[in-house]
Amino acid sequence: MLAAPVADPALPPGWAGEPKWDGWRALVSVEAGRIVLRSRRGTDLAPMFPDIRSGSGQLPDATALDGEIVVWEAGRLAFERLQKRLQRRRAQAARLAAEWPAHFVAFDLLRLAGTDTTRWPYRRRRAALEDLFTEHELAAPWALCPSTTDPATVREWLTWTAVGMEGIVFKRLEGRYEPAVRRWRKYKVLETHDAIVGAITGRLAAPRTLLLGRFDTSGRLQYTGRSTNLSQAAGRALAELLAPATGTHPWAGWTFSAGWGTNETLNATLVRPDLVVEVDVDVARDSAGRWRHPARWHRIRAELHPIQVPKFGEGDEPPADGNLHEQP
Repeated sequence: MLAAPVADPALPPGWAGEPKWDGWRALVSVEAGRIVLRSRRGTDLAPMFPDIRSGSGQLPDATALDGEIVVWEAGRLAFERLQKRLQRRRAQAARLAAEWPAHFVAFDLLRLAGTDTTRWPYRRRRAALEDLFTEHELAAPWALCPSTTDPATVREWLTWTAVGMEGIVFKRLEGRYEPAVRRWRKYKVLETHDAIVGAITGRLAAPRTLLLGRFDTSGRLQYTGRSTNLSQAAGRALAELLAPATGTHPWAGWTFSAGWGTNETLNATLVRPDLVVEVDVDVARDSAGRWRHPARWHRIRAELHPIQVPKFGEGDEPPADGNLHEQP
């Protein structure tokens, strides 16, 4: 089941809220002692997560859960550790599991001891999921996702961004579990930040996306992320201020990935790194502090000099005025 983005973080009457985890969405089922662990796209994840596979004996037979695989490291959710699990050879899975143990955070129950629960309302599925954890005394690698109907608790969860919590998922209490249907809702916290345009995709006269950077403490421009596709109006406004790179650009010879976890590269054009823009980004970061998801262009900051932009890895706390925006 999927979720549609919403702009309002308030918990609607008749709905429950759950934290939105920065992890890897997965479905797990146990049948006759055999565990199946698959990503939303159908990738077989079991060989890469022996730590989760080893916990299958705790679940009753013919049971299936929907949830998120997460790794907790140094006080925050570490998505990059999950990514490295998938990138490394399967022979290394046991060592990586010992180094970066994963948990399966269960947030919905699809089958219980052979009974299809997808037609049950959420409130009944949730109660059965809680009973499953209690009666079978489920322990690591299994974890139960919190759920609440209290608006104050939802507001508190929205302050958990420092540990990598992305936002809130809302589920209607009387709603069934409908695969591939966007009946759930999701609110993702966005933070406003300044960055320097170091390159673009598309043409200088009509930029399509921006490749953004910040100077590190040694004065070198580091790549921090890229933008979503620009509107025509934004592209025209930016085109008037962009200039092709001259001399030696700090990103000369670099290649830029089209997305997290893909080998596809972008056809980028380097520009003179003297234009500052304001963008909205979510809380997902890699281990170096780069923005893992595309940022939404907000406005041009022509009044700012690039040296005034926070240093790479700095300035990633929410602004003091609480200037947060919904995820597009």
